[in-house]
Amino acid sequence: MIRIKLSEVMGRLRIKQSELIRRTGIRPGTINNLYYERTLRLEIEHLNRLCEALECQPGDLLEYVPDEPKK
Repeated sequence: MIRIKLSEVMGRLRIKQSELIRRTGIRPGTINNLYYERTLRLEIEHLNRLCEALECQPGDLLEYVPDEPKK
């Protein structure tokens, strides 16, 4: 599973969703879904804009967490 760590990064930088929306031009619903990890896909262009606005690398926003083995 891939975790989206946008809320953690934003919290560290003390940036509100409204500010990130203004900086990136990404729709509010999209930012909100990413913030709460409710999205099923992430467009590369959005990832690029987020990294630019937050001055970070993609690895700062995404984390691979192995799935629990099925029994």
